[in-house]
Amino acid sequence: MRSVTALPTEGAVLRAIAGALLLIFGGVVGRPDVAVLGAPLLAAAGWGWLRRPSAPVPRPRLRAASGVHRTGEVAAELEIAAAPGVETVRLRVGAPGHRPAQVVVASRRDRTLRLAFDTVRTGRLDVFPVDYAASGPEDAARTAPRSVPAIPVTLLPRTRPLRELPLPFRLQGLTGGHDSRRAGDGGDLRDVNLFTPGDRLRRIDWRVTARRAGASTGGAALTDLYVRRTFATADATVMLVIDSRDEVGPDVGSWGDLEQPRQDDATSLDIAREAAASLAQHYLERGDRAGMEDLGRSRAPVVPAGGRRHLHRLLQRLVLAVPEGSPARRVRPPHLPSGALVVLFSTFLDDEAATMAVLWRSAGHRVIAVDVLPAADTGALQPMQAVAFEILRLERAERLRGLPRSGVEVVRWESDGPDPEAAIALAALARTRVRR
Repeated sequence: MRSVTALPTEGAVLRAIAGALLLIFGGVVGRPDVAVLGAPLLAAAGWGWLRRPSAPVPRPRLRAASGVHRTGEVAAELEIAAAPGVETVRLRVGAPGHRPAQVVVASRRDRTLRLAFDTVRTGRLDVFPVDYAASGPEDAARTAPRSVPAIPVTLLPRTRPLRELPLPFRLQGLTGGHDSRRAGDGGDLRDVNLFTPGDRLRRIDWRVTARRAGASTGGAALTDLYVRRTFATADATVMLVIDSRDEVGPDVGSWGDLEQPRQDDATSLDIAREAAASLAQHYLERGDRAGMEDLGRSRAPVVPAGGRRHLHRLLQRLVLAVPEGSPARRVRPPHLPSGALVVLFSTFLDDEAATMAVLWRSAGHRVIAVDVLPAADTGALQPMQAVAFEILRLERAERLRGLPRSGVEVVRWESDGPDPEAAIALAALARTRVRR
Protein backbone atom coordinates (compact mmCIF):
# COMPACT_ATOMS: atom_id res chain seq x y z
CA MET A 1 0.00 0.00 0.00
CA ARG A 2 1.37 3.37 -1.02
CA SER A 3 -0.09 6.78 -0.29
CA VAL A 4 -0.27 8.94 -3.39
CA THR A 5 -1.52 12.42 -4.25
CA ALA A 6 -4.30 12.71 -6.81
CA LEU A 7 -4.03 15.55 -9.29
CA PRO A 8 -6.79 17.00 -11.47
CA THR A 9 -6.86 15.60 -14.97
CA GLU A 10 -6.70 17.69 -18.10
CA GLY A 11 -10.32 16.82 -18.92
CA ALA A 12 -11.54 17.87 -15.48
CA VAL A 13 -9.69 21.19 -15.72
CA LEU A 14 -11.15 21.87 -19.17
CA ARG A 15 -14.66 21.06 -17.95
CA ALA A 16 -14.27 23.38 -14.97
CA ILE A 17 -12.96 26.21 -17.15
CA ALA A 18 -15.75 25.73 -19.69
CA GLY A 19 -18.41 25.75 -16.93
CA ALA A 20 -16.96 28.86 -15.32
CA LEU A 21 -16.81 30.70 -18.65
CA LEU A 22 -20.41 29.80 -19.42
CA LEU A 23 -21.56 31.04 -16.01
CA ILE A 24 -19.66 34.29 -16.36
CA PHE A 25 -20.76 34.86 -19.91
CA GLY A 26 -24.42 34.13 -19.05
CA GLY A 27 -24.30 36.51 -16.10
CA VAL A 28 -22.64 39.31 -18.09
CA VAL A 29 -24.99 39.22 -21.08
CA GLY A 30 -28.03 38.39 -18.98
CA ARG A 31 -28.63 34.96 -20.48
CA PRO A 32 -29.70 32.57 -17.68
CA ASP A 33 -30.08 29.75 -20.19
CA VAL A 34 -26.37 29.99 -21.08
CA ALA A 35 -25.35 30.16 -17.42
CA VAL A 36 -27.39 27.03 -16.68
CA LEU A 37 -25.33 25.12 -19.28
CA GLY A 38 -22.15 25.72 -17.30
CA ALA A 39 -23.56 24.60 -13.94
CA PRO A 40 -23.46 20.83 -14.67
CA LEU A 41 -19.91 21.06 -15.90
CA LEU A 42 -18.75 22.81 -12.73
CA ALA A 43 -20.77 20.44 -10.55
CA ALA A 44 -19.29 17.36 -12.22
CA ALA A 45 -15.74 18.67 -11.87
CA GLY A 46 -16.30 19.63 -8.22
CA TRP A 47 -18.01 16.34 -7.35
CA GLY A 48 -15.21 14.34 -8.96
CA TRP A 49 -12.58 16.35 -7.12
CA LEU A 50 -14.28 15.91 -3.75
CA ARG A 51 -14.48 12.13 -4.37
CA ARG A 52 -10.89 11.84 -5.55
CA PRO A 53 -8.77 8.95 -4.23
CA SER A 54 -7.52 9.98 -0.83
CA ALA A 55 -6.72 6.62 0.79
CA PRO A 56 -3.56 4.71 -0.09
CA VAL A 57 -3.91 3.06 -3.51
CA PRO A 58 -2.96 -0.64 -3.51
CA ARG A 59 -0.11 -1.48 -5.80
CA PRO A 60 -1.03 -4.06 -8.47
CA ARG A 61 0.59 -7.41 -7.87
CA LEU A 62 2.26 -9.15 -10.78
CA ARG A 63 3.02 -12.84 -10.50
CA ALA A 64 3.81 -15.60 -12.93
CA ALA A 65 2.18 -18.99 -12.70
CA SER A 66 5.70 -20.44 -12.80
CA GLY A 67 9.16 -18.98 -13.10
CA VAL A 68 10.04 -21.61 -15.74
CA HIS A 69 8.32 -21.78 -19.13
CA ARG A 70 8.81 -23.65 -22.36
CA THR A 71 9.32 -21.67 -25.54
CA GLY A 72 5.88 -20.67 -26.80
CA GLU A 73 3.40 -18.78 -24.63
CA VAL A 74 4.53 -16.88 -21.54
CA ALA A 75 1.71 -16.01 -19.15
CA ALA A 76 1.33 -14.12 -15.88
CA GLU A 77 -1.46 -12.66 -13.73
CA LEU A 78 -1.93 -9.06 -12.65
CA GLU A 79 -4.00 -8.65 -9.48
CA ILE A 80 -5.68 -5.25 -8.95
CA ALA A 81 -7.22 -4.59 -5.53
CA ALA A 82 -10.17 -2.20 -5.08
CA ALA A 83 -9.58 1.02 -3.15
CA PRO A 84 -11.90 3.79 -1.87
CA GLY A 85 -12.40 6.54 -4.42
CA VAL A 86 -10.80 4.58 -7.29
CA GLU A 87 -13.11 4.04 -10.25
CA THR A 88 -10.68 2.99 -12.97
CA VAL A 89 -7.03 2.05 -13.36
CA ARG A 90 -5.05 2.85 -16.49
CA LEU A 91 -2.48 0.18 -17.35
CA ARG A 92 0.41 0.07 -19.78
CA VAL A 93 1.97 -3.41 -20.07
CA GLY A 94 5.08 -4.24 -22.05
CA ALA A 95 6.67 -7.44 -23.35
CA PRO A 96 9.98 -8.06 -25.17
CA GLY A 97 9.58 -7.64 -28.90
CA HIS A 98 5.97 -6.42 -28.66
CA ARG A 99 4.35 -2.99 -28.62
CA PRO A 100 3.09 -1.98 -25.16
CA ALA A 101 -0.62 -2.62 -24.58
CA GLN A 102 -2.73 0.09 -22.92
CA VAL A 103 -6.06 -0.59 -21.25
CA VAL A 104 -8.47 1.05 -18.79
CA VAL A 105 -9.87 -1.34 -16.17
CA ALA A 106 -12.81 -0.69 -13.82
CA SER A 107 -11.59 -1.32 -10.28
CA ARG A 108 -14.66 -1.04 -8.05
CA ARG A 109 -13.93 -4.64 -7.11
CA ASP A 110 -10.84 -6.81 -7.05
CA ARG A 111 -9.76 -7.82 -10.56
CA THR A 112 -7.32 -10.37 -11.94
CA LEU A 113 -6.05 -9.89 -15.47
CA ARG A 114 -4.23 -12.53 -17.49
CA LEU A 115 -1.17 -11.36 -19.41
CA ALA A 116 0.34 -13.49 -22.17
CA PHE A 117 2.50 -13.24 -25.28
CA ASP A 118 4.07 -15.68 -27.72
CA THR A 119 7.81 -15.99 -28.25
CA VAL A 120 10.31 -18.21 -30.01
CA ARG A 121 13.22 -17.16 -27.82
CA THR A 122 14.85 -19.05 -24.97
CA GLY A 123 16.92 -18.00 -21.97
CA ARG A 124 16.25 -15.46 -19.23
CA LEU A 125 13.81 -12.64 -19.96
CA ASP A 126 12.28 -9.81 -17.92
CA VAL A 127 8.62 -9.65 -18.94
CA PHE A 128 5.50 -7.56 -18.30
CA PRO A 129 6.72 -4.26 -16.84
CA VAL A 130 3.55 -2.40 -15.80
CA ASP A 131 2.88 1.35 -15.51
CA TYR A 132 -0.37 2.26 -13.79
CA ALA A 133 -2.38 5.27 -12.60
CA ALA A 134 -5.66 5.26 -10.61
CA SER A 135 -8.53 7.58 -11.46
CA GLY A 136 -11.47 8.77 -9.34
CA PRO A 137 -15.13 9.30 -10.34
CA GLU A 138 -15.70 11.11 -13.64
CA ASP A 139 -11.94 10.86 -14.24
CA ALA A 140 -11.66 14.19 -12.43
CA ALA A 141 -8.49 13.29 -10.52
CA ARG A 142 -5.71 10.82 -11.25
CA THR A 143 -2.75 9.63 -9.28
CA ALA A 144 0.78 10.06 -10.54
CA PRO A 145 2.01 7.17 -12.71
CA ARG A 146 3.68 4.35 -10.83
CA SER A 147 5.53 1.28 -12.06
CA VAL A 148 5.57 -2.40 -11.25
CA PRO A 149 8.94 -3.93 -12.18
CA ALA A 150 9.11 -6.73 -14.69
CA ILE A 151 9.32 -10.29 -13.45
CA PRO A 152 12.14 -12.59 -14.57
CA VAL A 153 11.16 -15.82 -16.31
CA THR A 154 13.23 -18.70 -17.62
CA LEU A 155 12.33 -19.95 -21.07
CA LEU A 156 13.53 -23.52 -21.53
CA PRO A 157 14.14 -24.79 -25.06
CA ARG A 158 11.80 -27.28 -26.63
CA THR A 159 13.13 -30.75 -27.39
CA ARG A 160 12.62 -32.63 -30.63
CA PRO A 161 12.27 -36.40 -30.97
CA LEU A 162 15.35 -38.08 -32.39
CA ARG A 163 15.61 -41.54 -33.89
CA GLU A 164 19.20 -42.67 -33.40
CA LEU A 165 22.30 -40.89 -32.22
CA PRO A 166 25.97 -41.65 -32.82
CA LEU A 167 28.16 -43.17 -30.12
CA PRO A 168 31.77 -42.45 -29.17
CA PHE A 169 34.62 -44.62 -30.42
CA ARG A 170 35.01 -46.30 -27.03
CA LEU A 171 32.23 -47.10 -24.59
CA GLN A 172 32.89 -46.98 -20.87
CA GLY A 173 31.45 -48.38 -17.67
CA LEU A 174 30.50 -51.85 -16.49
CA THR A 175 26.87 -51.59 -17.51
CA GLY A 176 24.70 -49.60 -19.85
CA GLY A 177 22.46 -49.78 -22.87
CA HIS A 178 25.04 -50.48 -25.59
CA ASP A 179 27.08 -53.54 -26.52
CA SER A 180 30.81 -52.97 -26.14
CA ARG A 181 33.64 -54.87 -27.82
CA ARG A 182 34.88 -56.63 -24.68
CA ALA A 183 33.60 -59.86 -23.22
CA GLY A 184 31.36 -59.78 -20.15
CA ASP A 185 27.78 -59.96 -19.00
CA GLY A 186 25.57 -58.79 -21.80
CA GLY A 187 23.14 -60.03 -24.39
CA ASP A 188 24.66 -60.69 -27.83
CA LEU A 189 26.90 -63.74 -28.38
CA ARG A 190 30.59 -62.95 -28.75
CA ASP A 191 32.14 -66.41 -29.13
CA VAL A 192 32.50 -69.89 -27.60
CA ASN A 193 35.77 -70.37 -25.75
CA LEU A 194 37.45 -72.72 -23.30
CA PHE A 195 36.52 -72.40 -19.66
CA THR A 196 38.97 -70.17 -17.78
CA PRO A 197 39.15 -69.19 -14.11
CA GLY A 198 36.57 -66.52 -13.49
CA ASP A 199 33.95 -67.83 -15.91
CA ARG A 200 30.58 -68.66 -14.39
CA LEU A 201 29.39 -72.24 -14.39
CA ARG A 202 25.99 -71.27 -15.72
CA ARG A 203 27.65 -70.11 -18.95
CA ILE A 204 28.97 -73.59 -19.81
CA ASP A 205 27.61 -74.72 -23.16
CA TRP A 206 27.15 -78.47 -22.58
CA ARG A 207 26.20 -79.16 -26.18
CA VAL A 208 29.40 -77.69 -27.56
CA THR A 209 31.40 -79.42 -24.83
CA ALA A 210 29.86 -82.81 -25.66
CA ARG A 211 30.28 -82.26 -29.40
CA ARG A 212 33.95 -81.35 -29.06
CA ALA A 213 34.65 -84.22 -26.65
CA GLY A 214 32.93 -86.76 -28.90
CA ALA A 215 34.54 -85.66 -32.13
CA SER A 216 37.25 -88.04 -33.26
CA THR A 217 39.33 -85.36 -34.91
CA GLY A 218 38.71 -82.57 -32.51
CA GLY A 219 41.53 -83.47 -30.12
CA ALA A 220 39.53 -82.21 -27.15
CA ALA A 221 39.89 -83.91 -23.78
CA LEU A 222 36.95 -84.88 -21.63
CA THR A 223 38.08 -82.34 -19.10
CA ASP A 224 37.75 -79.39 -21.51
CA LEU A 225 34.66 -77.27 -20.92
CA TYR A 226 33.37 -74.62 -23.27
CA VAL A 227 31.51 -71.46 -22.25
CA ARG A 228 29.42 -69.03 -24.27
CA ARG A 229 30.84 -65.52 -23.95
CA THR A 230 28.75 -62.42 -24.64
CA PHE A 231 29.56 -58.80 -25.28
CA ALA A 232 29.55 -56.66 -22.16
CA THR A 233 27.20 -53.69 -22.00
CA ALA A 234 28.49 -50.18 -21.37
CA ASP A 235 27.33 -46.59 -21.55
CA ALA A 236 28.44 -43.63 -23.61
CA THR A 237 29.94 -40.39 -22.33
CA VAL A 238 28.80 -37.31 -24.27
CA MET A 239 30.10 -33.77 -23.86
CA LEU A 240 27.87 -31.00 -25.23
CA VAL A 241 30.01 -27.95 -26.04
CA ILE A 242 28.12 -24.66 -26.51
CA ASP A 243 29.78 -21.75 -28.28
CA SER A 244 28.11 -18.79 -26.56
CA ARG A 245 30.65 -16.21 -27.71
CA ASP A 246 28.17 -14.68 -30.15
CA GLU A 247 24.42 -14.66 -30.74
CA VAL A 248 23.11 -13.72 -34.18
CA GLY A 249 19.66 -13.77 -35.74
CA PRO A 250 18.47 -14.26 -39.32
CA ASP A 251 18.69 -10.52 -40.09
CA VAL A 252 22.33 -9.97 -41.07
CA GLY A 253 21.91 -6.24 -40.49
CA SER A 254 21.51 -6.88 -36.76
CA TRP A 255 24.85 -8.71 -36.47
CA GLY A 256 27.12 -6.71 -34.21
CA ASP A 257 26.73 -4.60 -31.09
CA LEU A 258 24.54 -1.79 -32.47
CA GLU A 259 21.29 -3.72 -32.87
CA GLN A 260 19.68 -6.53 -30.95
CA PRO A 261 18.14 -9.54 -32.74
CA ARG A 262 14.39 -9.43 -33.16
CA GLN A 263 12.44 -11.15 -30.41
CA ASP A 264 10.29 -13.06 -32.91
CA ASP A 265 13.31 -14.62 -34.66
CA ALA A 266 15.18 -17.60 -33.23
CA THR A 267 18.86 -16.73 -32.81
CA SER A 268 21.85 -19.02 -33.11
CA LEU A 269 21.88 -19.56 -29.34
CA ASP A 270 18.18 -20.43 -29.36
CA ILE A 271 18.88 -23.08 -32.01
CA ALA A 272 21.93 -24.33 -30.10
CA ARG A 273 19.93 -24.63 -26.87
CA GLU A 274 17.19 -26.59 -28.65
CA ALA A 275 19.68 -28.94 -30.32
CA ALA A 276 21.69 -29.51 -27.13
CA ALA A 277 18.56 -30.09 -25.03
CA SER A 278 17.22 -32.60 -27.57
CA LEU A 279 20.46 -34.57 -27.64
CA ALA A 280 20.86 -34.45 -23.85
CA GLN A 281 17.35 -35.76 -23.28
CA HIS A 282 17.78 -38.57 -25.79
CA TYR A 283 21.15 -39.72 -24.43
CA LEU A 284 20.03 -39.56 -20.79
CA GLU A 285 16.85 -41.50 -21.54
CA ARG A 286 19.01 -44.29 -22.96
CA GLY A 287 21.05 -44.48 -19.77
CA ASP A 288 24.13 -42.64 -21.07
CA ARG A 289 26.00 -39.87 -19.31
CA ALA A 290 26.10 -36.29 -20.59
CA GLY A 291 28.07 -33.20 -19.57
CA MET A 292 28.43 -29.66 -20.84
CA GLU A 293 31.19 -27.16 -21.60
CA ASP A 294 30.87 -23.51 -22.69
CA LEU A 295 33.48 -21.99 -24.98
CA GLY A 296 32.36 -18.50 -24.02
CA ARG A 297 32.99 -18.91 -20.30
CA SER A 298 35.88 -20.20 -18.22
CA ARG A 299 33.73 -21.56 -15.40
CA ALA A 300 33.85 -25.23 -14.44
CA PRO A 301 32.05 -27.55 -16.86
CA VAL A 302 29.08 -29.74 -15.97
CA VAL A 303 30.63 -33.14 -15.34
CA PRO A 304 29.01 -36.08 -17.15
CA ALA A 305 26.22 -37.77 -15.18
CA GLY A 306 22.80 -39.29 -15.77
CA GLY A 307 19.23 -39.08 -14.54
CA ARG A 308 16.33 -36.64 -14.62
CA ARG A 309 17.86 -34.21 -12.15
CA HIS A 310 21.00 -34.02 -14.23
CA LEU A 311 18.89 -33.17 -17.31
CA HIS A 312 17.38 -30.27 -15.36
CA ARG A 313 20.91 -29.16 -14.41
CA LEU A 314 21.98 -29.21 -18.05
CA LEU A 315 18.92 -27.19 -19.13
CA GLN A 316 19.64 -24.54 -16.52
CA ARG A 317 23.24 -24.23 -17.69
CA LEU A 318 22.04 -23.98 -21.31
CA VAL A 319 19.73 -21.12 -20.36
CA LEU A 320 22.62 -19.24 -18.73
CA ALA A 321 24.83 -19.61 -21.81
CA VAL A 322 24.81 -16.03 -23.16
CA PRO A 323 27.50 -13.78 -24.66
CA GLU A 324 29.46 -11.88 -22.03
CA GLY A 325 31.51 -9.13 -23.62
CA SER A 326 34.63 -10.18 -25.49
CA PRO A 327 35.75 -13.58 -24.18
CA ALA A 328 39.46 -14.24 -23.83
CA ARG A 329 40.97 -16.35 -26.58
CA ARG A 330 41.68 -19.88 -25.38
CA VAL A 331 45.28 -21.04 -25.64
CA ARG A 332 44.30 -24.70 -25.48
CA PRO A 333 40.97 -26.52 -25.77
CA PRO A 334 39.05 -27.39 -22.60
CA HIS A 335 39.96 -30.76 -21.13
CA LEU A 336 37.25 -33.35 -21.75
CA PRO A 337 36.79 -36.87 -20.36
CA SER A 338 38.77 -39.54 -22.18
CA GLY A 339 36.83 -41.39 -24.86
CA ALA A 340 33.88 -38.99 -24.82
CA LEU A 341 31.76 -38.09 -27.81
CA VAL A 342 32.08 -34.33 -28.36
CA VAL A 343 29.13 -32.47 -29.90
CA LEU A 344 30.04 -28.85 -30.67
CA PHE A 345 27.24 -26.31 -31.32
CA SER A 346 28.55 -23.19 -33.04
CA THR A 347 27.98 -20.71 -35.88
CA PHE A 348 31.61 -21.19 -37.05
CA LEU A 349 31.85 -17.51 -37.95
CA ASP A 350 35.51 -17.55 -36.85
CA ASP A 351 38.32 -20.08 -36.58
CA GLU A 352 38.26 -20.75 -32.84
CA ALA A 353 35.42 -23.28 -32.68
CA ALA A 354 36.70 -25.14 -35.75
CA THR A 355 40.22 -25.22 -34.30
CA MET A 356 38.92 -26.69 -31.05
CA ALA A 357 37.01 -29.36 -32.96
CA VAL A 358 40.10 -30.41 -34.91
CA LEU A 359 42.24 -30.54 -31.74
CA TRP A 360 39.67 -32.72 -29.96
CA ARG A 361 39.54 -35.03 -32.98
CA SER A 362 43.34 -35.32 -33.06
CA ALA A 363 43.24 -36.23 -29.35
CA GLY A 364 41.12 -39.30 -30.16
CA HIS A 365 37.59 -38.04 -29.54
CA ARG A 366 34.78 -38.53 -31.97
CA VAL A 367 33.65 -34.96 -32.76
CA ILE A 368 30.37 -33.87 -34.32
CA ALA A 369 30.06 -30.21 -35.32
CA VAL A 370 26.48 -28.91 -35.33
CA ASP A 371 26.00 -25.78 -37.44
CA VAL A 372 23.39 -23.56 -35.73
CA LEU A 373 23.63 -20.40 -37.86
CA PRO A 374 20.10 -19.29 -38.87
CA ALA A 375 19.24 -18.88 -42.54
CA ALA A 376 20.59 -15.44 -43.43
CA ASP A 377 18.25 -12.64 -44.51
CA THR A 378 20.24 -10.14 -46.60
CA GLY A 379 17.36 -8.19 -48.13
CA ALA A 380 17.99 -4.96 -46.19
CA LEU A 381 21.79 -4.84 -46.50
CA GLN A 382 23.64 -1.91 -48.01
CA PRO A 383 26.05 -2.69 -50.89
CA MET A 384 29.14 -2.54 -48.66
CA GLN A 385 27.46 -4.71 -46.05
CA ALA A 386 26.48 -7.25 -48.72
CA VAL A 387 30.11 -7.49 -49.88
CA ALA A 388 31.33 -7.97 -46.29
CA PHE A 389 28.74 -10.67 -45.69
CA GLU A 390 29.71 -12.49 -48.90
CA ILE A 391 33.35 -12.59 -47.79
CA LEU A 392 32.30 -13.87 -44.36
CA ARG A 393 30.06 -16.51 -45.95
CA LEU A 394 32.83 -17.81 -48.20
CA GLU A 395 35.28 -18.03 -45.30
CA ARG A 396 32.72 -19.89 -43.21
CA ALA A 397 31.91 -22.31 -46.05
CA GLU A 398 35.60 -23.11 -46.51
CA ARG A 399 35.95 -23.60 -42.76
CA LEU A 400 33.07 -26.10 -42.70
CA ARG A 401 34.44 -27.95 -45.74
CA GLY A 402 37.76 -28.38 -43.96
CA LEU A 403 36.26 -30.08 -40.90
CA PRO A 404 35.40 -33.43 -42.58
CA ARG A 405 38.95 -33.59 -43.98
CA SER A 406 40.15 -33.56 -40.36
CA GLY A 407 37.72 -36.31 -39.31
CA VAL A 408 35.09 -34.02 -37.80
CA GLU A 409 31.51 -34.88 -38.84
CA VAL A 410 29.27 -31.90 -39.66
CA VAL A 411 25.49 -31.68 -39.15
CA ARG A 412 23.24 -28.66 -39.73
CA TRP A 413 20.36 -27.98 -37.35
CA GLU A 414 17.49 -25.90 -38.70
CA SER A 415 15.33 -23.71 -36.47
CA ASP A 416 11.98 -24.87 -37.81
CA GLY A 417 10.31 -27.94 -39.27
CA PRO A 418 8.65 -30.90 -37.52
CA ASP A 419 11.26 -33.40 -38.70
CA PRO A 420 14.55 -31.58 -39.34
CA GLU A 421 17.22 -33.00 -41.57
CA ALA A 422 19.50 -33.06 -38.54
CA ALA A 423 17.60 -36.06 -37.13
CA ILE A 424 18.17 -37.96 -40.39
CA ALA A 425 21.84 -36.95 -40.52
CA LEU A 426 22.43 -38.01 -36.90
CA ALA A 427 20.73 -41.35 -37.55
CA ALA A 428 23.05 -41.88 -40.54
CA LEU A 429 26.07 -41.10 -38.36
CA ALA A 430 24.81 -43.60 -35.77
CA ARG A 431 25.07 -46.36 -38.39
CA THR A 432 28.48 -45.25 -39.61
CA ARG A 433 31.29 -47.32 -38.13
CA VAL A 434 33.98 -44.69 -37.81
CA ARG A 435 37.35 -45.82 -36.47
CA ARG A 436 40.16 -43.87 -34.95
